[in-house]
Amino acid sequence: MNTTEKQSFTVVVVTAGTSDPSSTRMLADRTAQRAAELAGRRGNEVAVRVIDLRELATEITAALISQLAGPKLQQAIAALGEADGIIASTPVYKAGASGLFTSFFQILDNDLLIAKPVVLAATAGTARHALVVDEQLRSLFAFMRTTTAPTSLFATSQDWGDPALTTRIERAALELVLLMESGFARQVRDESWQSYQHEFGSAGGTEVSIDLDSDLMRLAAGGSASAG
Repeated sequence: MNTTEKQSFTVVVVTAGTSDPSSTRMLADRTAQRAAELAGRRGNEVAVRVIDLRELATEITAALISQLAGPKLQQAIAALGEADGIIASTPVYKAGASGLFTSFFQILDNDLLIAKPVVLAATAGTARHALVVDEQLRSLFAFMRTTTAPTSLFATSQDWGDPALTTRIERAALELVLLMESGFARQVRDESWQSYQHEFGSAGGTEVSIDLDSDLMRLAAGGSASAG
């Protein structure tokens, strides 16, 4: 057992499963539960919060069109901002991640998840889609500059009784715990935050290098250019 001071972490599960029960949610839940158990063995504790994207579908669509976040979506974004670790799980449709899943992460501020540890997971009806996680999701989360766990998770309906899936869940959960314990994300934010920010990421509204009083910006906001 870890002899250092007890640490408390929050893991946020983001699931885009649409059925009830959902295998996509089940995969994420099993991973979160295992992470909590492993952290407990190491003298730490993990609280788990779940963001079920099917409950936010209307607000996600509205945000894509208007860039305005509804109250439930605001709560979800705040939860991710406070998370110490994330488990992101999507079903695979037509050889790609769920549109609901990708739309949610596309509306987030570019700088919201910088350096945060993330376990990537997906479910599908056939093993032919097994590479969707590493080929598609890793690039999305690389753009957001997260710290993705080396082990990704993928499951079909035939995999649930396979010990190999349990082994991968164990690996991914331990990687998530170790990454959270390392404090890497916190140190990045404390010591090197500006070098990680995206050029146009708002970073909570701290972007000050854009001239909001230019003619172009006034026109973009629905006003008129200055006469002269």
